[in-house]
Amino acid sequence: VSKKVQAIYLWWHKPVIDKELLQSLPNLKVIANSGVGMDHLDLKLVASFGVKMANAPRAVSSSTADTGMALLLASARRLVEVHNISISPSMEYCEADILGVKVAGATLGIIGMGSIGYKIALRAKAFEMSILYHNRTRRKVQVEQAVGATYCKKIDSLLQQADFVMLVVSLTPQTHKLIGKRELELMKPTATLINISRGAVVDQEALVAALQTGVIGAAALDVTSPEPLPRDHPLLKLKNVIITPHLGIKTDKATYMITEEAAENILAALNGLPLPSEVLPS
Repeated sequence: VSKKVQAIYLWWHKPVIDKELLQSLPNLKVIANSGVGMDHLDLKLVASFGVKMANAPRAVSSSTADTGMALLLASARRLVEVHNISISPSMEYCEADILGVKVAGATLGIIGMGSIGYKIALRAKAFEMSILYHNRTRRKVQVEQAVGATYCKKIDSLLQQADFVMLVVSLTPQTHKLIGKRELELMKPTATLINISRGAVVDQEALVAALQTGVIGAAALDVTSPEPLPRDHPLLKLKNVIITPHLGIKTDKATYMITEEAAENILAALNGLPLPSEVLPS
């Protein structure tokens, strides 16, 4: 049936798109991805076969922003630790040992102010947080004013000021290990790193060392490299870390909306119309 295939809907990176597959599908017109990140695709290779590509940014932004704020709040108030205390047989604890970090009035630094980053800023504003952001290009003044966000041209300035640092960037060669030993050492010793982008955006060895030695206070990670981590990985043994299994967009409504958005892009490509969410190779 290879000659009949005109579209591929990628669900959680399956099927794997490689040269062999592309060569076997001579009439393929479009690949629609179930999510925003396209780092699992060789965009230039796909484009060289004359195949269009699309992602699903509209469907995922709100759910991913919710995940980011959930991780921030859970880490700040140490929800996993206190849950385990609450269900333990003895329920013995010292109140001084479960003190959290106040979110209202704290400074959130958002690295990557796209659609997801902006929705995180909206949520953070409701929690009375001060908001800094770093982006490849500065957002319009009206956008900044809507959420009370201040632009940091240099990432170093954001890292030095933020109580919480939220990573919301795409994985590219430029963002691979964007946060390493030097960047972690710029952060406050009380700061929390939250990653909802891709695991490889952070140098995990440097992160482990920073968490073990008090360079930063805590981390909350929805993404790791690899996923899942090996069961003996040191990140899994640290009390000041929360790890979730790439929850980002995993809600019932978001899953439905992703499929709808993919179908829109596929139908547009098959009918020779502009793709609503086309992704071009950089």
